Amino acid sequence: MLVDMLLDANRRCPHTLAVADGILTLTYRRLTLLASVMREVLQSRTKCPRVGIMLPASAAFPAVLFGALWSSKVGVPLNFLLSSEELARIVRDSELDLIVTVGHFKDLAARLPARALFLETLPLKRKALWATFRRLPRPPRVDSHGTAVILYTSGTTAEPKGVELTHYNLHSNSVDGLHALRIDSHQTVLNILPPFHVFGLTATVLIPIANCLTVYALPRFSPAAVVKAAAEKKTSVIAAIPSMYAAILKAKSASRERLSSIGLAICAGEPLPDSVRIGFQEHFGITLRQGYGLTETSPVVSVCSLDVHRDGTVGRPIRNVQVRIVSSDGAELPLGQEGEILVRGPGVMKGYYNKPEETRQVLDAEGWFRTGDLGRLDDEGFLTITGRVKDMIIVGGENVYPREIEAALEAHQAVLQAAVIGVPHGARGEVPVAFVIPKEGAQVTELELRNHARQVLAGFKVPREIYISENLPKGPTGKVLKRRLRELCSRPLPDSTE
Repeated sequence: MLVDMLLDANRRCPHTLAVADGILTLTYRRLTLLASVMREVLQSRTKCPRVGIMLPASAAFPAVLFGALWSSKVGVPLNFLLSSEELARIVRDSELDLIVTVGHFKDLAARLPARALFLETLPLKRKALWATFRRLPRPPRVDSHGTAVILYTSGTTAEPKGVELTHYNLHSNSVDGLHALRIDSHQTVLNILPPFHVFGLTATVLIPIANCLTVYALPRFSPAAVVKAAAEKKTSVIAAIPSMYAAILKAKSASRERLSSIGLAICAGEPLPDSVRIGFQEHFGITLRQGYGLTETSPVVSVCSLDVHRDGTVGRPIRNVQVRIVSSDGAELPLGQEGEILVRGPGVMKGYYNKPEETRQVLDAEGWFRTGDLGRLDDEGFLTITGRVKDMIIVGGENVYPREIEAALEAHQAVLQAAVIGVPHGARGEVPVAFVIPKEGAQVTELELRNHARQVLAGFKVPREIYISENLPKGPTGKVLKRRLRELCSRPLPDSTE
């Protein structure tokens, strides 16, 4: 199914620029030829049904991925930002014997328990030239519900979980996501997301191919590089997480004029602070359109589009996707009430690789996936995310959701971003503790923020402590790592109360 999508793009728009990264430029014809060459290479280099792909956002990534799929293999994109120990656990878990990569990752690859195949060592240009004189191979006969890729949700635990996404999962999510976003074939996409993350894989690799879009890829994220590329390439679509948008907002080179070509800015992956949303609108005239998804849902569940948008929500569920809000005992809740978000649809994963028990815990017999996220639906179908089930803080028997506190702190004029966790407390069980990044040039004290919080929150929701810092620990895509914040607060707070 996915290879057919690439072959269809080659038939419809062979001379359209498919992807460029500053080093390699590929039309859809050249991308297809290179993918067919990689098919032959992989068939000759490994008999393993899975192949690792350790590449940044680039023109090479889709060529290697589709080469793997064309050779009837499962692609396993690897997070090169992890430590070698973390990556080694993933390589062993997915039982890889070959990793396709580039010389930049030579030292990292040498520490992994699999052979490395460096693209620079392959005669790809010569092979691609010969391929122009041959008929393209037929697409493989694959089970649409067979695994296409395995994406690892975390490499930082002793037991990393590989999410098995099928050809049908990814194809349907790409087509339905494209339908929801209303992106036409004349659009150009700026790709700043790593392809080992499902947001980057679907939004900036697969969706563009589904409609012959042009992609300009930046192998490494930097706010200045994003602004420069947007201005020079006149890109009209960008997808990023809120932390990336926050960094772009602070970039000295960013201006309304230089970002004027961007008509659709998709935002997902973590909560969007109001300061970033409002800042983008005021400074650049760009509306950040939030979406929601998970690795296990391929990922798009819902999204705000150009014509269907509501601030503060993550839009409406896309075509063919169902969303339910349930209580802790699994009962469906009325509109407007907060509970756990359940999702069912063609994008829901096949399961966790070699982990049937973990799969059963989140995926029931009717196909409903327990997201672990909290949210509510309004009477017009818009979904609002309110937190994580496991992040819920119980203060003296009262349920407190970190996102509510974070939003309250981010409403302060001096705050760029806030992150809230619960820490043990002798008298109350748990209390909220906040970490805050001020806006550039702004100064604010813990006392000011606590007084601000008291005006908008119940007393038991006011953070017991507020740490002000220039940075917060973040993962590869810029998402705040709350587990690291918990490590900073590993000792229980004293029993004394205010």
